[in-house]
Amino acid sequence: MSIREKISFYFEDIETPTGRIINLIITALVLLSSAIFIIETYEIPQSLRLHLNFTNSVILLIFALEYLLRFWCAEEKIKFLLSLFSLIDLLAIIPFLIGVIDISYIRIFRWFRILRLVRFLEGKTVKTRFSKGDSVIYARILFTLFAIIFVYSGLIYQVEHPVNRAEFSTFLDAVYFAVVTMTTVGFGDVTPISAAGRLLTVLMIFTGIGLIPWQVGDLIKRLVRTVNKVETLCPNCALSFHDADARFCKNCGTKLEDN
Repeated sequence: MSIREKISFYFEDIETPTGRIINLIITALVLLSSAIFIIETYEIPQSLRLHLNFTNSVILLIFALEYLLRFWCAEEKIKFLLSLFSLIDLLAIIPFLIGVIDISYIRIFRWFRILRLVRFLEGKTVKTRFSKGDSVIYARILFTLFAIIFVYSGLIYQVEHPVNRAEFSTFLDAVYFAVVTMTTVGFGDVTPISAAGRLLTVLMIFTGIGLIPWQVGDLIKRLVRTVNKVETLCPNCALSFHDADARFCKNCGTKLEDN
């Protein structure tokens, strides 16, 4: 393979040691950058804040390099630029790409960086890795719920903290507000005062009414379906669980041994 083909392969591969290490490093950097954002919402020593800012800048540089490498490796450049994963990656590095301009509100895009982990719950490599049962589907649903709450919490904190520090002093305050709003509990003890904050609140409510019940309902249905399965090992592909009345493996079609 050429250098470009090798780079493209290792970005998507989690079976070989090199591919696994690369993808684990990227995942760790996403989680680390998200943790840095949360820590920075609290009162911390200035020296620690400087170290965190430097670390975050290095992570942004790595993400920018990764984005450029993925663009270079893509066979269809336009299709790559318009793909969901590419747009998420671009949102994650926008603060770095235009960092020379003093636009404070652009920092709002940093909260979308957690969505980059969606990439590792999609694609044939992960589906192959989680071929037993519905593990990858459970992980995708749970992560979707977590990502929605995380992103909304970050956005509401970013727009409300500068004007409403009393009620949105830390990221935890924003998480509390997001969970209460999206579950439509609506205690009313924390309220946004900015126009952007109120708009986000409306979006949270619509998301809570529409998306979350659908995701949770899908998770429950799959859990119920899994409970009704029996453990029967396929002699060909080693799929462990099948329907109680199954005579052939649903994955490869091999005849199952009678219990």
